[in-house]
Amino acid sequence: MPQRKAAGASGATRRRRWWHLRQRWRMLGVFEINPQHEFYHLTVVMKDGIRAAVQTGEDQPDTLTAEHFKAEEIQIHEGFEMQTFAGPVFASLRRSLDISEEEYQNSLCSDGYYLQFVSNSKSKADFFVTNDKRFFLKTQSKREVKFLLSNLQAYVDHLEKYPHSLMVRFLGVHRIVIPNQIKKFFIVMQSVFYPDERINIRYDIKGCEVGRWTNPATEGSQIIKVLKDNNFEGQHIALDQQKSWFVDQVKIDAAFLRGLNVLDYSLLLANQPLHQDELDGKHSFANLIVRTTMSMDLDDSPTEPDPPSVPLLEENPSQVVPDTTDCGSDPPEVTGDRIPLQEITSHAKETTAESELQEFHTHHRRLLPNFKNAVHVIDGPDRRYFVGIIDIFTVYGLRKRLENLWKRLRFPGRAFSTVSPPDYSHRFCQWVDKHTQ
Repeated sequence: MPQRKAAGASGATRRRRWWHLRQRWRMLGVFEINPQHEFYHLTVVMKDGIRAAVQTGEDQPDTLTAEHFKAEEIQIHEGFEMQTFAGPVFASLRRSLDISEEEYQNSLCSDGYYLQFVSNSKSKADFFVTNDKRFFLKTQSKREVKFLLSNLQAYVDHLEKYPHSLMVRFLGVHRIVIPNQIKKFFIVMQSVFYPDERINIRYDIKGCEVGRWTNPATEGSQIIKVLKDNNFEGQHIALDQQKSWFVDQVKIDAAFLRGLNVLDYSLLLANQPLHQDELDGKHSFANLIVRTTMSMDLDDSPTEPDPPSVPLLEENPSQVVPDTTDCGSDPPEVTGDRIPLQEITSHAKETTAESELQEFHTHHRRLLPNFKNAVHVIDGPDRRYFVGIIDIFTVYGLRKRLENLWKRLRFPGRAFSTVSPPDYSHRFCQWVDKHTQ
């Protein structure tokens, strides 16, 4: 009996240690915005404002119109006011990611404190993270918000055409006004690195060399060091069969940003090893069914009773697996001009499969992993990669053109970030192609 008690106590001690270790790991690089924090009051009014805005916008239209993109709503609260921009549009974007209004509100408006993200970023913006780390909130300048809203239609069209785009997903744009204190615009984004429990290294890639090295964090540091291009040299993004999709999608997204006259965007990148159970389950038939359903948005067609066709269950959609279920059986009997129902059904299934496969290619879809935050997750043979294109607000205007001229004189023959959007896009895609295998 004493031995059993000792073993039980030992097990409990190990569990407590593991729990404390997980808590320390979960809080690495973030600090709770508690009542003593300078931003506590701001985050409290953000929560109250978002809660009311989400409740007000629960009845959303089925089809977006030009008026929805121009929509502005002001809600007056005790001590502050909250302005919401293009609410129906961002609600539609949340639905496209299968984020219900209830879970969106539960994450952003929970009793848990927001977390302040602490990194080596040079941005002057304030970053907040929901307590579950699912969503980012970032303060933005009026110019940046105006740029996003003026190009929101193009952004939505791009995501509708390429639903598996690597572009960061914006989920809300707001403005908080506390009289005589604060006037701040902020945006809500889906975190590229969610969930991040097993991520211990992150990169911000721009495809250039000047100023693209960061000294790694020292042991015990509470700051998340986001490393850069030069830190990544000698490494590769190992995707195997997924390489061509990934490289092509980066080209598609970069071409979109080039059309907006944008530069200085980044590819956020992190990875973690796949556990054995994840490797074993990745190719199970049940898992493939789930992944195909996720990848094809089959919930948009509730009238279709049949499961997805076999070709879409393949990792490489171009490889069609023939249906051999009737191999060896006699051909269907035909009587007069009547065609047996079995043959009609078979032909209909073939037509449906071809249609689904064509739609799959047209929108450059891939077989998403059965994982949270699937649009930003790509599985290689033995590692899981988190990828997303962020920071899309820098326009190549007069100021950037002058900066380009100065840097050409300062760094002759070297690759720096401030170049024309066509040059930036080309170099960005080249980096991805070179470092992916």
